[in-house]
Amino acid sequence: MTEISHVITPPARVIPASGGVEYPKWFGGSASCMAVVVSHPLDLITYGSVRIGLYESIKEHARANDIPMSPPVLAVTAATTGFIGAIFGTPSDIANIRMQNDRSLPPAVRRNYRHVLDAWLQMKRLEGWGAFTQGIWPNCFRCGFMTSSQLASYDTFKSLLMKLSGTTGDHPAIHVSASLMASLVATTLCSPMDVIKTHLMESTGRNTTVGVIKELMRNEGLKWVFRGWTPSFVRLGPQTIATLVLLEQHKRVYRILLGQPSSL
Repeated sequence: MTEISHVITPPARVIPASGGVEYPKWFGGSASCMAVVVSHPLDLITYGSVRIGLYESIKEHARANDIPMSPPVLAVTAATTGFIGAIFGTPSDIANIRMQNDRSLPPAVRRNYRHVLDAWLQMKRLEGWGAFTQGIWPNCFRCGFMTSSQLASYDTFKSLLMKLSGTTGDHPAIHVSASLMASLVATTLCSPMDVIKTHLMESTGRNTTVGVIKELMRNEGLKWVFRGWTPSFVRLGPQTIATLVLLEQHKRVYRILLGQPSSL
């Protein structure tokens, strides 16, 4: 890494007065793309750059202006950026869920989408523009919860682990440990919302969130809240760990290219 920093001349950058580094906003999307390869190839990262990029921008602004970011403030900030990001990602998410669930339907009612663009065309032709917003609000709240439980809890756990271990700089072991704990929080909070979101998005009817919850309670009782927790963790756990660890490595390499310390 030392040789690279001598060979490549980094572009001139304005370093915030606080001494921090302003990272490119596409790091979140790039880390999410790499994480998808690790966790689930069909997971969509349409909203990765928005939710993580906005979150990092707000943290940088707060740091540059000496504004404290307590865990509750981090949670609200991350929830807001996740909510906004989900607005952009919902149409792709609907197509993705429908294509994944198509095989489980009787042959006579399968949609047989060839790809996401074909899914959008059929949705518009057969169901109208309303099909693109099915389950959008539960999805936005779910993504807000997920972003908050991933990013805010990760930053909180990371800070706590650094204090407990007495380390002054970032370390891969801390990144992995903090991201693992964040993935447990994210899975527990988001698994029930995934069940509701899936019911809403795979339906072509006019189901509501309250209607879906009533049906689930009537058919399964409270057990539906924990339905699919294990497969959700198997998917979300590696995705969360990979995204956050890779995001840290993005930052580390970028600091080296800028001639900054490799750890902060």
